[in-house]
Order: sequence, then structure tokens, then C-alpha cells
Amino acid sequence: MVNLSRRLAAGAPALVRRLSTEVRAAAPPLLEDRLYRRLSALGKNRGMVASTINEYIREGRTVTKVELERCIKELRRYKRHGDALEIMEWMEFRKFNFKHRNNAVRLDLVAKVKGVTAAENYFNALSPTARVHCTYGALLNCYCKENMADKALELFAKMVEENMIVTALPFNNLMSMYARSGQPEKVLILGEEMKKSNIRPDSHTYNLLMNTYAHLNDIEGVERVFEEMKLENGKECNWTSYSHLANIYSKAGYQEKAKLALQNMEKEMDPHDREAYHFLISLHAGVSDLDQVHRIWKSLKSTMEITTNRSYLVVLQALGNLNDIEGMTNCYKEWESECSSYDVKLANAVIRAYLRHDMLEEAESVLETAISRSAGPFFYAWEQLMLFYLKESQINRALQILETATSKAHKSKWELRPDAVDKFLDYFKQVTDVNSVEKFYKLMKTINCVDSRLYETLLETYIAAGETVPDMRMRIEGDGVKISSEIEHLLATVCPE
Repeated sequence: MVNLSRRLAAGAPALVRRLSTEVRAAAPPLLEDRLYRRLSALGKNRGMVASTINEYIREGRTVTKVELERCIKELRRYKRHGDALEIMEWMEFRKFNFKHRNNAVRLDLVAKVKGVTAAENYFNALSPTARVHCTYGALLNCYCKENMADKALELFAKMVEENMIVTALPFNNLMSMYARSGQPEKVLILGEEMKKSNIRPDSHTYNLLMNTYAHLNDIEGVERVFEEMKLENGKECNWTSYSHLANIYSKAGYQEKAKLALQNMEKEMDPHDREAYHFLISLHAGVSDLDQVHRIWKSLKSTMEITTNRSYLVVLQALGNLNDIEGMTNCYKEWESECSSYDVKLANAVIRAYLRHDMLEEAESVLETAISRSAGPFFYAWEQLMLFYLKESQINRALQILETATSKAHKSKWELRPDAVDKFLDYFKQVTDVNSVEKFYKLMKTINCVDSRLYETLLETYIAAGETVPDMRMRIEGDGVKISSEIEHLLATVCPE
């Protein structure tokens, strides 16, 4: 393992992106956790954590370390990293005793809130006795998340030298970094190195290896890893493992194998695990098995005391993707009549499915109800309607909806999605309509989304219409858009000297 850093670093290209992670719906906090309820209610009001805890104490209540740690855990789950860090800073001020795992959590929060440099400074300020495997591991995770390969490898080598690698986690961090950067061969190198070092893989390790073989179109390799997991580390093989295998089979086109994996997944899952039902519904939709989607949905509702908005959203998306419009409509009406909190994401899923089937009246009716029952935001639904009207060549309706959206954008810093911008520009290239493209330009200017591509389309439209605009160059420069060679060529026609 000593030479591993050199093997991995050799010829490593620059990393290209971070791995996005899907935030799964978490269970609500316990009702008796009164402090957490107060902290959760702060929302985006940063800097209020300490005063909230102090007020709680002044009311004669006791705050324990265990309770604060539970609050930190919940806030992290909901990506409220700033609030979680403020709790830890308050704890330090009140002289709470931090264990090594507390230091590791704080280091992670510092990185997320203040950046990697601040996390390094925090790590370096720890006493030598506090720099142990979990704090080293937290810093390694920061480096890997930020794709800082050189620093990650240097720290990993230090951990090897100090015999700090006793679990799969440090390997998993490096493997995830290489998987994100499109270097599957290095993921496999790390997998082999784990075996040589007698480090037992966990479920995440196996998933990374299976994904890597799938990326290489090596289904036999995927199956080999899965069988190895069952044989050598059976406790890591649970319903999530079969879910993962089914997803790989489905994407590779092995539908029957995917269905078999889903049968095994259902056998392994706890019948009261809501998240398992969600995966089953989505994966059965992925293999176009509508009957199974309906069966599992019925099972979920009969087993769970409460059917959450999240569960309804999962099944609505599945039914919409399988073109079961009648089933989707019935399910949506059921939710709409029973829901205690209206979630516009469910309306969005139904609107999208209706518009895919040219059911404009139904889509507009859903949006109208959503606007009457919730505060939004409605940008996604508006974008779907814009795209529909563009497909139908109804540019005036599309621009009317864009005008509505841009009028609300200042409160949420919304920008029109790139694919929607492309649809507008494609339309203008096909139709010589100077007035419409000028209106589009003005609306995009209100949300600071004017760029060279928009100006190229604007100029091409003027040229097609046979019109000139003497001050066009001044407009472009005033908008801070760089005049490319293409724009320069178009300007020669639109505003000749």
C-alpha cells in the first residue's frame, strides 16, 4: 500500500466535476425534541442559533450534549450545515467536551460552510492527540469531494504510514473521486489494494466496484462483484444491493435479470421500509412493469399508517413515465383531496405528463389549482408550458408565460433553463419575427441572461427580415457581451458603416 499514491497519481488528468448527490426525504424530528423544532424553524435566518439555545435555557430547560448532537445530526441531514456548525461553536464556547468524532463532524461542517482552507486550518489547530483516524478521514473526504487529488493522495499516504486505515471509508472516498473524474481503472486498482491490505469492503465499496464495471460495459464483472459480496461479506448484501444491481441491469438492457433482482430485493427488504417501496416503484417503472408498480403502491398504502407526499410523488412520476394517464390522474386526485400540506412538486409531475400527451387544458387546470393552494415556486411548470407552446408554434403564449416568470424572478434568482433557451432560439431561427425575438431579448435582459448566442440569433433574425439597426453594436457593448468573429460578421450586415 506504500506505493499506492504513486500508482494512482501517475498520469492523472485534471478532475472535471463533483458528484451530485440525491437528497432523500428524511423522517421528521420527534415531537418531543423541542429544541430541534425551534432550531428547524429558523429557516434561512443565519446567526440565530446561539440566541435560540440561550433563550431555551433561560426558560429553565436543560440542554444536554446528546440532545445537541441529535440536533446537529438532523440539521446535517437537511443540509443545514451553517446552523449545525453554529451549534458546535456554541458548544465550544460553553466548554463542552469534544470527542474525536465531534472534531471530525466539525471539520466536515467547516469545509462545507467556510471552505477547504478553513477546514485545513481547523485540522492543523487540533492537538496532536486529536489528529486520529476519524479527523484525518474527515479531511481526506473534504479533499476528495473537492477533487483535490494531489492533497488527497498525500494525506492517504500519511494515513497508511500511521496505520490509520482500518475501515473501507478512506478507500471509498478515493474511489468515489476517481469514479467522478472518469478514471475507472484507478477505482479497480483501489479495489485490489483493499484486498491485499485485508480491509473489508462495505456496501458502498461494492456499489462503487459494480458501477465501475457497468461503466466499462462489463456485466460479468458486475455479477462477479455481487457474488463476491454475497459469499465473503453477506451482511453487506441487503435490499439496497439488489436495488443497485437491478438498476444496472435495467440501464444495460437486461430487463429479465433486472426483474429477478427486484424479486430478490422485495424478499430482503423490511416491509415497513418506506424508502425500499420507493425504489421498487421507480425500478419497476424503469423496466416498464406497470402491474408491479400498481401492486407495490397498493402494498405501500396498506402497510404504512401515513402515505407521505414523497410517496405520492414517486408513484406519480412512475405512472406518468409509463403513460398510465388515467392511473396517474386518479392517484393525483386522491392525494389532492387528502393532503395536509400542498407540495407543488407533485403538480409539476402531473403537468409534465399531461403536456407530453398534449393535454393542455388538464395541465393548465392543475397549475391553476396549484397557484391557488400554494406559494410555489411555479417556474418549472411555467417552463413546461413555454416548451409546449413553442412546439405548437404559439410564440405569443410562450412569451406571455415567460413574462410572468421573469416578473417573479427577482425574488428567487431564477434563470430560464438552457434547454428552454435553446428552444426559443431554435424557433426564432426558423421564423423571421423581429418583434418576438426583441421581446424575448428584453425579458432575458431583466433576469441578466443575455449572451452572445442570443445576440447571434437576434442579428440573424434582423438579416432574414432585411432590416438594419444602426445602434446594435452599442447595445451589445452596453450589455457586456464579447463581440466574437461571428457577431462581427453579422454586424457588418445589420449596422453597416
